[in-house]
Amino acid sequence: MNLLVCVKQVPGTTQVEVDPVTGVLRRDGVASKLNPYDLYAMELALSLAQRYGGQVQVLTMGPPQAQSAVLETVYMGAQGGTLVTDRKFAGADVLATAYTLSQAIRRMGDFDVILCGKQTTDGDTAQVGAEISEFLGLPLAGNVLSVEDVSHGQITVQCSLDSHIATMRMPMPCLLCADGDINTPRLPSYKRSKEVDRAQVLSTLTFRDFLDQDESHYGLSGSPTQVERIFPPEKNTSKEMLEGTGTELADRLYDILRSRKFVG
Repeated sequence: MNLLVCVKQVPGTTQVEVDPVTGVLRRDGVASKLNPYDLYAMELALSLAQRYGGQVQVLTMGPPQAQSAVLETVYMGAQGGTLVTDRKFAGADVLATAYTLSQAIRRMGDFDVILCGKQTTDGDTAQVGAEISEFLGLPLAGNVLSVEDVSHGQITVQCSLDSHIATMRMPMPCLLCADGDINTPRLPSYKRSKEVDRAQVLSTLTFRDFLDQDESHYGLSGSPTQVERIFPPEKNTSKEMLEGTGTELADRLYDILRSRKFVG
């Protein structure tokens, strides 16, 4: 069973800069961490490899520093990882990112199951996984809570649908978007970090390695979404002290909530 996990390195701090021209986050030199939702997908992939046999590969896209995210997953138990990096990919929105990753996956080979975290903590769009499946023509299951069975070329999963849990069975290859808090991701192994030969487990793909050499499909050029403005939310520190009887306070609070359209 060949499994691939798509991960992303996200800012490890809220103190980030935004390019005033492109409206995208400046990631170079910013303290980063592995996207928390991707850790759940990683743990799910590793547990599947243990249950059914197979290998886990990892794919990420970003600047050269994102190599550390791949290494972290290798220390968790992945057999290897690939970093997709090129200046031509800079400024990609969710569509261009998903297309770039789909091109990388085609270049890497065939996989039975591709896993993604349901969203990232920097963009929160929750769209990349679904768009990768569309570009690759694969069946998709979102908000995956667990994998119940893998047999006869098919996989059975449970998915969260707000107030319901759906059981889905689909053919492989397929793509799964893991929900949050579905497992306890294992910690990277210090022993494995000392034993792994980085040159053997890390590989890099650039624009020149892709079949599609049309630059308009990548980076800012391939991004139909244009960010007009990114800004932190304004802090509201205003206060109002209310006095009166219980009935008067209840009426006053209701009037405030109604004026702010929290109640009808």
